[in-house]
Amino acid sequence: MNRTLKFLAWLLGSFLLCSVALAQDKVVYHIDNAETQATKALRNVRNHLDVAPDTKIIVVAHAEGIDFLMEGAKDRKNPDIDYASLVSALKARGVRFEVCELTLRNRNLKKDQFIMDADFTPSGVVRIAQLQSREHYAYIKP
Repeated sequence: MNRTLKFLAWLLGSFLLCSVALAQDKVVYHIDNAETQATKALRNVRNHLDVAPDTKIIVVAHAEGIDFLMEGAKDRKNPDIDYASLVSALKARGVRFEVCELTLRNRNLKKDQFIMDADFTPSGVVRIAQLQSREHYAYIKP
């Protein structure tokens, strides 16, 4: 009996150690205004990955936040900033960019107006809530 308890304790300890070793930070960045948030958000995401490269990051955009993911989008204050190249570089590092389909319908936009690196989600707000509550993502709004 004593041996069985020791084995179970070892097994549980091994499982917990593996769980901790496999744990990964997960973060959702929320953008609802591209003009005031996009450049800052992309810089934050880049810096985040520079310090914690194993972090799983999803950027969810809705309302006016989707504008930076449209073809040809540039920062209004600094037209030298081409969002597509910044997004592409982050996508190559594992970041996912999701556009709210409700916003598309409300603004009469089509998916083909967006850069190839953009993915789509039925509702940006619902997606953020699910990532936080079900998948335990930390929430950041730049």
